[in-house]
Amino acid sequence: MWRYLVPLCLLLLGAAAAGLVWVGARSLDEPVRLAAPVRFKVAPGTSFARIAAELAAQGVIAHPRAWVLFARLRNLAPAVKAGEYEIQPGITPRELLTKMVNGQVLLHSFTIVDGWTVRELLEALRRNPDITLTLADKTPNVMEKLGVPGLESEGQFLPETYRFIAGTTDVELLRVAHAALVKELESDWTDRDPGLPLQNSRELLIMASIVEKESGLPQELKIIAGLYLHRLSIGMRLQADPTVIYGMGDRYDGDIRTVDLRTDGPYNSYTRAGLPPTPIALAGAAVIRATAHPEKTDAIYFVASPKGDGSHVFSATLQEHNAAVASYVAHQRRKSVGDGAR
Repeated sequence: MWRYLVPLCLLLLGAAAAGLVWVGARSLDEPVRLAAPVRFKVAPGTSFARIAAELAAQGVIAHPRAWVLFARLRNLAPAVKAGEYEIQPGITPRELLTKMVNGQVLLHSFTIVDGWTVRELLEALRRNPDITLTLADKTPNVMEKLGVPGLESEGQFLPETYRFIAGTTDVELLRVAHAALVKELESDWTDRDPGLPLQNSRELLIMASIVEKESGLPQELKIIAGLYLHRLSIGMRLQADPTVIYGMGDRYDGDIRTVDLRTDGPYNSYTRAGLPPTPIALAGAAVIRATAHPEKTDAIYFVASPKGDGSHVFSATLQEHNAAVASYVAHQRRKSVGDGAR
């Protein structure tokens, strides 16, 4: 009897082992059961067995031992890259392993908005939980950190959406944005229209920052740039409200008063001729290009259009401008009366 029992037990054990192998192999191609994406960080130097155990504890990997065995047999375990991964519902353990071996880490995004000041940019960086902060809260010397000491930071970063991996520092992201600005600016300066009343790419950036703050519609960028460049070329003061606002800093409460326009300062383009000493905002690529290739115009005045769509009325003479201003004021009064009658 025993001579039959021992082989039977061995047969059963073999069948059980084969079954486990089959279940384990099958589990590699079964979608993980997740209701929503899960973020998982692989720290540098973490063993694959530890990764599997942590994912199993989170309910992501149902058969961690099979996953580890497969990775080791294929010599893939040592090739797993550190980083943050986003595990989507429906992915299989085999696909997840491939993703980790290829280093397809999660990319976060950060958008630098056209027209922001550097102050607003730094505040947005501090609010972003995916960016590692290294800059001091109080007016950090950003350009010195980027290896460009002595350069004013205002205007030195290109508005764009940037993708980055977890752990990226604020300085690293700013370095990329500054490099993008330099590349865009130098390209546009090299390709600029001849005869612009600007001496260098720095002046192009300053003028573009003014156009950025004055423009409401993409189709008006070139003519607004042309208008301000025309003012500059004939020796007229720029008389740009955004420069005054920038110079006022925290004193600006939403309104510009006559006293503000008459109070002299380096950014008051009503009291001083030429360009302000630095950009007043972050100018986008489209604005820099428009300023390098402005629309030729005799217009030196502009006022908001009664259309209310953000457009402007441009005038070459003061008489035309006064008529446009009167039309806008009359429209606003009619609108106010109409709103009050409701």
